[in-house]
Amino acid sequence: MPKAKSSYENITLEIEGRIATLTLNQPDSRNALGPGMIDEIVDACHAVQKNAQLSVLILTGAGKDFCAGGNVKNMKTRAESSGSPIEVPISYREGIQRIPRMIDSMDVPTIAAVNGAAVGAGCDLAMFCDMRIASTYAKFGEVFLDLGIVPGDGGPWFLTREIGYSRAAEMTFTARMVDAQEALKMGMVLKVVEPEQLMPATMELAETIAAKSPATLRMTKRLLKEATRLSLWDYLDSTGAYQGLARSTEDYKEGILARNEKRKPVFRGR
Repeated sequence: MPKAKSSYENITLEIEGRIATLTLNQPDSRNALGPGMIDEIVDACHAVQKNAQLSVLILTGAGKDFCAGGNVKNMKTRAESSGSPIEVPISYREGIQRIPRMIDSMDVPTIAAVNGAAVGAGCDLAMFCDMRIASTYAKFGEVFLDLGIVPGDGGPWFLTREIGYSRAAEMTFTARMVDAQEALKMGMVLKVVEPEQLMPATMELAETIAAKSPATLRMTKRLLKEATRLSLWDYLDSTGAYQGLARSTEDYKEGILARNEKRKPVFRGR
């Protein structure tokens, strides 16, 4: 199937089969997160979520960096004319905090292909995703304290769940950079590969996931998210309800038939 490409100024969104690839495309600024890029990331994620034909979203960066976080030049201007304690929370809610809300609400599994430096909000952007694969050039840093600010994009909520409180605390309080191999040992990433293998390895994982039943894949993603929020009893009720929906699909019948016939199932999202 030929690739479809959406038109954006700060990012690119390519769709091939059931896989969408969102690339931060401002390498001259190290893919820093400005207002325009934030708007486009949220819009692209929303478009992927609405498209029932899509099963996986890959997030990566153009050039040498994944994402340098906030634009330091813009931060200097804001530091000189900082908003009031009432205005700043509003600007965060209406700005960068829309990204974790959007990605966390997606039923489509998300994979960050971390090609280079993921710093500050860029590190958090990678952590917002369900899974991460890193290039040997990747490095991660929660550097907010070095700038005299807190991680206002919500990154620690995700980081502590991925690597545990103690490791997240050390990484955040010291603001030190973590290379790809240490990130692997900490559980931040699934694997580390050579730069030229990053997208092939990520696409291989995406294709394996995208081969599953689209509808039940999205249900399962919801269940994984609900597992972090619900009590066991409420969670069991939820799994039963989703199972009722799953068993009403044609894909369920195809999955059982394929298993009996000892072949790979061909799921059609029905």
